[in-house]
Amino acid sequence: MEGPEGLGRKQACLAMLLHFLDTYQGLLQEEEGAGRIIKDLYLLIMKDESLYQDLREDTLRLHQLVETVELKIPEESQPPSKQVKPLFRHFRRIDSCLQTRVAFRGSDEIFCRVYMPDHSYVTIRSRLSASVQDILGSVTEKLQYSEEPAGREDSLILVAVASSGEKVLLQPTEDCVFTTLGINSHLFACTRDSYEALVPLPEEIQVSPGDTEIHRGEPEDVANHLTAFHWELFRCVHELEFVDYVFHGERGRRETANLELLLQRCSEVTHWVATEVLLCEAPGKRAQLLKKFIKIAAICKQNQDLLSFYAVVMGLDNAAVSRLRLTWEKLPGKFKNLFRKFENLTDPCRNHKSYREVISKMKPPVIPFVPLILKDLTFLHEGSKTLVDGLVNIEKLHSVAEKVRTVRKYRSRPLCLDMEASPHHLQTKAYVRQFQVIDNQNLLFELSYKLEANSQ
Repeated sequence: MEGPEGLGRKQACLAMLLHFLDTYQGLLQEEEGAGRIIKDLYLLIMKDESLYQDLREDTLRLHQLVETVELKIPEESQPPSKQVKPLFRHFRRIDSCLQTRVAFRGSDEIFCRVYMPDHSYVTIRSRLSASVQDILGSVTEKLQYSEEPAGREDSLILVAVASSGEKVLLQPTEDCVFTTLGINSHLFACTRDSYEALVPLPEEIQVSPGDTEIHRGEPEDVANHLTAFHWELFRCVHELEFVDYVFHGERGRRETANLELLLQRCSEVTHWVATEVLLCEAPGKRAQLLKKFIKIAAICKQNQDLLSFYAVVMGLDNAAVSRLRLTWEKLPGKFKNLFRKFENLTDPCRNHKSYREVISKMKPPVIPFVPLILKDLTFLHEGSKTLVDGLVNIEKLHSVAEKVRTVRKYRSRPLCLDMEASPHHLQTKAYVRQFQVIDNQNLLFELSYKLEANSQ
C-alpha cells in the first residue's frame, strides 16, 4: 500500500510490535515459536525500510530488540554466566540469602532435595519447569550411582508431603511443581507400596522454643528489611504472570514461578508471626512481642508495603494467637486500639473497601496485597466469557489489562529506604530472608493450649 495512508498503517503496526517486544522480551526468550514469528515479521518490515525512510528510526530499534530475543539473554536481569539457583525456600546459607533476588524463568536450573521414605535424600539439578517424569528420571539416575538397593529405583512415584502429614501424589505429566510446594512441604520419591508410610521430616514437626533474632532486632530494622526483600520479589514478577496464573489455572501455568514464590512468601510471613509468638513462653515477653509486631505492621504500612502489613496482621489474627486472652490483656491500650484499626483496614467487608481507599491515595513505589489483585482478575475472568459468539470479548480483556497495568504503576518509581550497613544490619537481613516457621495449624494450636495452661 503506497502513500501517506500506507505509511501511517505501517507505523502503527511497527509501534505495536515494538511495544509488544519491549514488554514481553524476557518471556519470548522461553518460546521458540514466538521468536520465529517475530523474526518473520522483522524480515518483512526490513523489506519496506528502503521504501519508507520515515520508518528507519523505528526499524533500528526493532533490530536491537530482535537481537536481544535471539541471543536469549535479557539485557539487565540475567547474570553474564549461567548459574544454578537454589530454590527460594531452600536458602539456608547466609551468603546466598543476602544476594539480591533476580527473576526465575522456567529454563533456569535449580538444586533441590528429593527424599526417600527413610528420610535419606538425593540432591538433583533440574529445570524449574521440569515435569514430574523428568524429576523422577533424575532421581533414578542418582540412585543408580549410589549405594542404595537396586530395587528402590523401580516404579517410583513423586509425592509432596506437608509438615501436617498431608500427602499429594503428583502425576507424571505435571510440571513446574517446585514453586507450588507448601512452605514446609518436601518432595518424596517412593514406590506405591511405601506411599502410606511417608511421614514429614523430623525437623518440620519438632519444636524448640528459643530466643530468636526478632527479640533482639529493632522494629524499624525488621520492617525495613521486610519491605526491601518483598520489593525485590515483587519487582521479579512480570505483569503477564498475573494473567497466566488466573487464565490458565493450576494445570496450565508455565511462567508464574516468581508470582507463586511471592504468594508463598506472604503465607510464610503470616506463619512466622504466629510461630514467634507461640514459641515465646514468658507471658510478659510474649506481650512485648505482640507490641513489636504491631509496630512492625505500622512501619510497613508507612513504607507503603501493604503485602507485609497484611501478612503481619493476619499472623496476629491467627486463631492460635488471638485466643491467648491473658497475653493480649497485658498489651497497652494504645496498641490495642492501633491493632483494631489495622484489623479494620484488612477487613474484607464490602469488597475490601477500607484497603482500596487507602491504596488509592498512595503514590509509587507501593507493594500491594497481591492476593487481592489475583482475586479481582479471577472475578473478571470468571464473570464473563473470553469469546462471545466466536468473537473476542474486547471489553473483558480491556478490564483485565487495566487491572494488570496497576502493577506497573506501583513499580514506576524505585524504592529508597534508609538502612545502615552494619554487622547487625546484615544479621537482621539474613534473619528476615530465611524464616523458620511452623505452618501446621494443629501444631500451632497445641502450642497455644500449652501456653494458656501454663499461664493459669
